[in-house]
Amino acid sequence: MPLESFLTRAEALLSRLEKLLPSEAGSAVWDTDAIAWRWRSKNGRGALFPVSHTVRISLPDLYFVERQKALLEQNTRQFMEGKPANNALLTGARGTGKSSLIRACLNRFAGDGLRLIEVDRNDLADLPEISDLIASRPERFILYCDDLSFDEGDGSYRTLKSALDGGIAAQPDNLLIYATSNRRHLLPERFSDNEGYTQGTDGEIHPGEAVEEKISFSDRFGLWLSFYSFSQDEYLAIVAHWLRVFGCTDALVEQARDEALQWALHRGSRSGRTAWQFARDFAGRHL
Repeated sequence: MPLESFLTRAEALLSRLEKLLPSEAGSAVWDTDAIAWRWRSKNGRGALFPVSHTVRISLPDLYFVERQKALLEQNTRQFMEGKPANNALLTGARGTGKSSLIRACLNRFAGDGLRLIEVDRNDLADLPEISDLIASRPERFILYCDDLSFDEGDGSYRTLKSALDGGIAAQPDNLLIYATSNRRHLLPERFSDNEGYTQGTDGEIHPGEAVEEKISFSDRFGLWLSFYSFSQDEYLAIVAHWLRVFGCTDALVEQARDEALQWALHRGSRSGRTAWQFARDFAGRHL
């Protein structure tokens, strides 16, 4: 095969392969109507992927979290107006609206230029790269990490800890970090941590400092919001809201009461997520 023909075929093959690879972080990924992106890193190469369809939940859809809703909305408004605002950690019982509240804030302020980048815990080492990428953008960004916690010996938290407060590079003015977790303290703590003052030969020399490091990580978030399980009446009110959203009549809402309680009992949870799942199932069967 002539060399010229070989090079032409090789160039065509490389061109096809490039289309299958993620775009570079600084490419024209912004040329889209998306209000949210996912950051994915593979083989040391990170890229932003637009999210075509986001959850269309609004702040009025969230019941019995009025204090948390007001505080996070106000914090986000300050951020959008260029005023000082805090990174936020939302913790508490599962299914009580932590992630939904962040998505609702995104939908509330998307028209004003708010955008969201979802980052997996395993990709937190790329935070400096993401910060550099968005620092010159006109939009304002929430970097969102869902279900954040770290295992024993997991060192990736140090990147986030430095990004929150303490690194030499300042957090860009157009970036806030919002994280959710079922745990108030993001690093595992053990009873043995408090017994360190009588350690053996292979123990921690300064156990008090090790405990401080675990506790201080959560302190790097300026805004803490705690979420709690719902009572039975609160759970039923949330069920009724979603049933009406899905088009059920008042008669169907009343009819669903006993089934809704059984649904929650079988799942061992009276949460907003459980209420939403039941409403979808009930409405799908009766409409």
